[in-house]
Amino acid sequence: MKILIVAATRFEIQPLISHLGAILNSENKYIRCSYKNLEVDTLVTGIGMAATAYYVGKQLNSGYNFVINAGICGSFNNNLPVGAVVNVIEDCFSELGAEDGNNFFSLEELNLEGNSKFLNTNFTLSNSIIELLPKVNGITVNTVHGNDKSIEKTVHKFHPIVESMEGAAFMLACEAENVPYMQLRAVSNYVERRNKENWNIPLAIKALNEKIIEILNAFE
Repeated sequence: MKILIVAATRFEIQPLISHLGAILNSENKYIRCSYKNLEVDTLVTGIGMAATAYYVGKQLNSGYNFVINAGICGSFNNNLPVGAVVNVIEDCFSELGAEDGNNFFSLEELNLEGNSKFLNTNFTLSNSIIELLPKVNGITVNTVHGNDKSIEKTVHKFHPIVESMEGAAFMLACEAENVPYMQLRAVSNYVERRNKENWNIPLAIKALNEKIIEILNAFE
């Protein structure tokens, strides 16, 4: 089985890379590895939608059976603890559309060509660990939220549980190439006025990488 792990930064998946150990080939953004009975490669795209869509789409013609987007995220739901790992099965480009006064309209609401929403119902693989993960919806943004008014508007419009800067772009690329995928996220902070003292990125990265390894082991 051939699996690709995609992250925006190497920092987010460095524990996984160290765990895989058997590196067959290493380039600037791409590392080819073997792990037990699996081929497990990693791709670091850089932060944001454009880089993610480009590099994932470019890499997917290498014959992967499954692709995992691994990263940290902010949570709009305070009942979801920092360090929690979730399966984002629904995502959207929450800023893609048009404003009319105080109202925002998505591409779908404007009847414009294109797709700003993604729902992963047909692209999953059977895996005992994945099946146990909480399934949540998210939004993908160019600017992470840190303003009380914009947070309130976003929650009212989209009712998101988490936000990232890459998720929907990753989903778009995988669905365009018809490759099974999942978006795996670990909560590093709550979505609020920016306060890094409340963040716990090390905990989120630890939980994220441990869960990736569990998922890989369940494919044996």
